[in-house]
Amino acid sequence: MSEIVQSIIRHLINIPIMIASWFVFFFSFDTGFLISSALAIGVYLVTNFGIKKFQQRRIMKKHQLTLSEYFHIQRQIKEANKKIRTLNSHYLKVRSLSSFKQLFEMNRLAKRIISLVKTNPRKFYQAENFFYAHLDSAVELTSKYALLVSQPVKDREMKMALEDTRETLESISLVMEDDLKNVLTSDIEHLKMELDFAKLSVGKMEQPLYLKGESEDDRKTYK
Repeated sequence: MSEIVQSIIRHLINIPIMIASWFVFFFSFDTGFLISSALAIGVYLVTNFGIKKFQQRRIMKKHQLTLSEYFHIQRQIKEANKKIRTLNSHYLKVRSLSSFKQLFEMNRLAKRIISLVKTNPRKFYQAENFFYAHLDSAVELTSKYALLVSQPVKDREMKMALEDTRETLESISLVMEDDLKNVLTSDIEHLKMELDFAKLSVGKMEQPLYLKGESEDDRKTYK
């Protein structure tokens, strides 16, 4: 369940509670409009916090994560999103179609990996290299490339540096593809198991049914 869906569920639960609590404070305790409103908002904040913690506990239990593991993964996701925003800021700075496409591809891969880890935090351990090294390298090299390509003077040495940076970024893009494959490995294995089970079930259903005492000719006729 995504964070957006969880947030919507919290609001759907908390808003009726807040409204009901306002009526209780206003009419039952005669606290006045402003105080009732303040207390109702307080109730909303408390219930929202409680439900959010309950949702987090469910996620930790489902994916067998400790409290420290869960919050560490959430911090890494938040940091990764900041790095992607930095990566996106270079779209208008790269001045060639190939570099733009390269940046777009890295951005697509990074977002996909982060989305999968958000859905299943346990997958973070299959993409640690992406979070700790590969995304950092992509951001740093893209920043340097954008700086170099914006310079008015491009001598032979600078052109070589730009070409080397483009090639390195291409390598990083391929490495990020491998990161995505690693994240999807468990899903692919699970899908294969489901397919094998389905094929086995279908195979059993397709086996001919023979009545006790049937002869071979009877069986051929049955077929």
